[in-house]
Amino acid sequence: MSEARIDARQLRKSFPQGGGGQLEVLRGIDLRVGAGESLAVVGPSGAGKSTLLHILGTLDRPTGGSFRFDGEAVFERPDPELARFRNRHVGFVFQFHHLLPEFTALENVTMPARIAGMSRAEATAQAEALLLAVGLGARLTHRPGELSGGEQQRVALARALVLKPRVLLADEPTGNLDHRTGEAIHRLLLEWNQESGITLVVVTHNPALASSMDRTVTLVDGRIENEERNPH
Repeated sequence: MSEARIDARQLRKSFPQGGGGQLEVLRGIDLRVGAGESLAVVGPSGAGKSTLLHILGTLDRPTGGSFRFDGEAVFERPDPELARFRNRHVGFVFQFHHLLPEFTALENVTMPARIAGMSRAEATAQAEALLLAVGLGARLTHRPGELSGGEQQRVALARALVLKPRVLLADEPTGNLDHRTGEAIHRLLLEWNQESGITLVVVTHNPALASSMDRTVTLVDGRIENEERNPH
């Protein structure tokens, strides 16, 4: 494997329960993901897949173990610095697009760039180029309620990519879409990984998407049960 972009060692995550107990969700995960690699994370519901993705994207802090992003122990940063790091270097796509309904497609895509301090002109130019790339050049001024589910997910993908992140994390990105639309989103994710070299980690129940990635890891009860390289 190339130099690890993501390096997790004995990663653990637990949540407090009523009565003073702890619910252990991740139970010692060892996972390395190389720069530019694509990885599918599969397994039954409740296995800890989304929890793992949230930690890889620094949305949540682990309870134990070590985690490095490009060699840096990023969780040593205080929360405000960690938020800035996440905004600049990690893109997220979820099953539900989480677009802001009162803003147009173009405004939704520019949002992370504006938060990062990019000028309005530059953010708009970046967003327009991405929306054109995902086939939505004619939908720039449409609000989410005026777009189909597939179009909304394309806007969410463009928003995730507007700051040219080093890692793109997707949690069931096609789980709420019909088969044909889901296939189109699959192709976009893989094209971006292959053409731009972005590191891609996708949680999915879709075997076709999983098999199209470089590697697949299977989570069961908070542990990696199986790991395999996919033939291409």
